[in-house]
Amino acid sequence: MTALIGALPDPVMLLDDHGVVKSANGKARDLLNMDPEGQHLSSAIRAPQILEAMQAVLAHGGTRRVDYEQHVPLPRHFEAYVAAVAAFEPGVSVLILLKDLTREQQTERMRADFVAHASHELRTPLASLLGFIETLQGAARKDEVSRERFLVLMQTQAERMKRLIDDLLSLSRIEMNAHERPTGTADLRQIALHVRDTLSGLAKDADVEIRIEGAEPLIVQGDWDELVQVVQNLVENAIKYAAGGKLIEVTGKRIGEECELTVRDHGPGIAEEHLPRLTERFYRISAQESRSRGGTGLGLAIVKHILNRHRAKLRIQSELGVGSSFTIRVPAVSAESK
Repeated sequence: MTALIGALPDPVMLLDDHGVVKSANGKARDLLNMDPEGQHLSSAIRAPQILEAMQAVLAHGGTRRVDYEQHVPLPRHFEAYVAAVAAFEPGVSVLILLKDLTREQQTERMRADFVAHASHELRTPLASLLGFIETLQGAARKDEVSRERFLVLMQTQAERMKRLIDDLLSLSRIEMNAHERPTGTADLRQIALHVRDTLSGLAKDADVEIRIEGAEPLIVQGDWDELVQVVQNLVENAIKYAAGGKLIEVTGKRIGEECELTVRDHGPGIAEEHLPRLTERFYRISAQESRSRGGTGLGLAIVKHILNRHRAKLRIQSELGVGSSFTIRVPAVSAESK
């Protein structure tokens, strides 16, 4: 029986007739972040509905299905299948299987969010495109100068819609895997150097220097591509909205069991009342300025969700007239796992 449940893809536990866990597969141990064997079920899962289902099955046999939600480190939703099985003598034992429904729920929620947000955000550029088309079909049909000007504006609006859709899809993909912690490793310093090279053209156009400080490797547990997206979003925001400072400093260091990377600009700064809401979807300090610079209002939301998946943190500090700093802290790779 132990070998059988060990081969199952879902978290499974076998209990004796006193509710003590006799066997648990690796998926269950990973989910509970502990080895529950030898302990009462209530020590492993603090969910009254599952405990009640176990008692009902022990008393009357049969099966029960109940919902189970895990709130930390990230919200996850399961359907618990609780069934009586004759695995241990002399008493009746219980099998508990936890079916992860997190992805299905996230898919449904993201579908609703996508429709709501996309329909709202796409309405403005789409209305502009329709207006330009009507003008080209009417008054400007034979006006070459106006036609060229409108085509440029139409391209700008079309590119804005493409960026918005790309960011929404990126956010959806990240949320789909939010409960699965990355297993790879990445060097935050190398990521910072890569981002500097990638954005060198944009920085040159804005007359901004990107300076990387700190020479030591910063090896963290994480996905290279997603962490590149985090740092690139932060540096690109600094170039777009704080270019007047002329200098963007990217500083890295290790602090205990975490690696820290800070992107600091010397631009106009952000008023304190805006700081708590910066990572909300589509929140903009100035919608007009954000759109004029090609912003979608999703960059920092993407940053937040990637960091959540990495069990990492984001700290934002800013002072008007002085500048802003965005600091990420990602769990470092321990010496034992290198």
